[in-house]
Amino acid sequence: MTERFHNIAVTVNGEEVRERVDARRTLVDFLRETLALTGTHVGCEHGLCGACTVRLDGEAVRGCLVLAVQCDRARVDTIEGVSDSGEIADLQAAFEKRNALQCGFCTPGMLLTAQELLRNGAVPSRDEIRDHISGNYCRCTGYQAIVDAIEAVARTRNGAKA
Repeated sequence: MTERFHNIAVTVNGEEVRERVDARRTLVDFLRETLALTGTHVGCEHGLCGACTVRLDGEAVRGCLVLAVQCDRARVDTIEGVSDSGEIADLQAAFEKRNALQCGFCTPGMLLTAQELLRNGAVPSRDEIRDHISGNYCRCTGYQAIVDAIEAVARTRNGAKA
């Protein structure tokens, strides 16, 4: 018979966490309910909306599709971690300046997805930006302002005029 609970050791936002978790507990529920990191949101619970986006070993993943036990010995970065470190300060400022957030529900996942796109230092086209964020659902902004903000940050980071 398979054990229902497992001990895991995971690095979350640079800090090692050791917990005993139910084998069926999703990463997003673990982050929100066990660690009180509520910046990662629960939306569709099917991996379609992007609200639960976090980084797992450097790659953006849907926290509702990953089990906490799968993160044993892994690194997880949440919106709190990348925000506190200043890694996405320019994206956050651009989202605010260009009114690329309204209710804020999609914003944490959108910011992590945008940072993933921009991490290689290139300036993506507007179509590439739209394609990359297409898995993140926003009901408020209509996406134009989000694309504008991401494009502006890409240009600024690359030394081009925003």
